[in-house]
Amino acid sequence: MVELSFYIGVLGNIISVFVFLSPVKTFLRIVKRRSTEEFESLPYVCMLLNASLWTYYGITKSGEYLVATVNAFGDVVEIIYLVLFLIYAPPKMRTRTALLVGILNVGLFAAAVVGTQLGLTGDTRVDAIGFMCAGLNIIMYGSPLAAMKTVITTKSVEFMPFLLSFSFFVNGGVWTCYSLLVMDFFLLVPNGTGFLLGTAQLILYAIYRRYDKPSRNRLSEGLEEASPKECLIASSSSE
Repeated sequence: MVELSFYIGVLGNIISVFVFLSPVKTFLRIVKRRSTEEFESLPYVCMLLNASLWTYYGITKSGEYLVATVNAFGDVVEIIYLVLFLIYAPPKMRTRTALLVGILNVGLFAAAVVGTQLGLTGDTRVDAIGFMCAGLNIIMYGSPLAAMKTVITTKSVEFMPFLLSFSFFVNGGVWTCYSLLVMDFFLLVPNGTGFLLGTAQLILYAIYRRYDKPSRNRLSEGLEEASPKECLIASSSSE
């Protein structure tokens, strides 16, 4: 059972790495055009906070090194994204992004670490960190609900990229299996949620894909702005 959980965890790590790297195309565009255009920084800030908390959880809880390593990789990747965003963002957006980083990625994360280290011990500390991680993950997994509503309203899958939905399904499914094998509730709840949402998105994709051609031209202009914002949320599935 231990060996099986290890191999499934490794598979989950590999998939999570690809999820973390999914916005690379967006940032190549940003660097090439030397502008962040209409892209928002909040998804990247949230992903960095999410990865940082899960890294802390993986370090704190014994035997969760697979969780710690992949999210540490996510930390590095998200920091690179945010540095590029700060370089190429217009002044107003740069100030806003720096403020978000300071409040969430530095202030909130530092408060979580200091609070749990000084105020809690043993399993209580692990549980507190786990609750924070799971809560943030569920919020992030819930973000595609807006895209699902758009699909139903417009009868078009333009604003719900297939690869994003598929990554939710696979990544959530693999980490759900891992969490069941190691009996980790804090991994199970958010990733089980991601798996169910990914399944629902794939069902919607199958239903509305045949209606998509007539509306493709009408919605294509909004695709560039919409999909990068949605793509970033999938990294929450890296857990």
